[in-house]
Amino acid sequence: MTSPFLGELLGTMVLIILGNGVVAGALLRGSKAEGAGWIAITAGWAFAVLAGIFVATATGSADAHINPAVTLAAAITSGDWGKLPVYVPAQMIGAFLGATVVWLHYLPHWDATEDQGLKRACFCTDPAIRRAPANWLSEIIGTFVLILIISALLSRAVGAAGSIPTGLAPYLVGMVVWGIGLSLGGTTGYAINPARDLGPRLAHAVLPIAGKGHSDWGYALIPVAGPAVGAVAAALAVRLLGI
Repeated sequence: MTSPFLGELLGTMVLIILGNGVVAGALLRGSKAEGAGWIAITAGWAFAVLAGIFVATATGSADAHINPAVTLAAAITSGDWGKLPVYVPAQMIGAFLGATVVWLHYLPHWDATEDQGLKRACFCTDPAIRRAPANWLSEIIGTFVLILIISALLSRAVGAAGSIPTGLAPYLVGMVVWGIGLSLGGTTGYAINPARDLGPRLAHAVLPIAGKGHSDWGYALIPVAGPAVGAVAAALAVRLLGI
């Protein structure tokens, strides 16, 4: 019953359940984790990536991209574009479903939280300082770093002769995401994944969340297109460097 589509869907769903779940726990009123802060959020997202990769792999996606930017970069570096129309819809659906689960899990806390921005932040990203050129650059750089380091981790130079044991790569990727969150995430909330932002933003728009406010569609292009640009740039760099 497993398949690449199902693997990407379920892996991305788990990514969002745990990733947006830690944000909701830290931000929503009445949560026992309220006020946990940025360290907890970045750590939670790192563990979410780890869990999402394992679930995706176990349920049919050997690639376990759980991120359209990674899928796009892989298509450019490999020349195989056939996975894009399979993986990307699965990732978007999974992200939407994951955000819906977070909404259900924290159901009483939406009404208890007055701040509409905090509620929206449990679904999608927004910048600390809203300046479009800088926000674009932030998402491009963050995704470029993500793809470059993942490519290096999985390269033959690093992984030759079994130097990376089977099953270790997901932990390393989780650490990379943790590092990006700590070092680069404070500007825009480090979407670095179009599905991670767009799927939950759509969920925020359609779900009956108590007192939710608007879904900030004026910003929505940046965390979707910015990572795509960063992925293309990183993939071209990987090809040029022969990684």
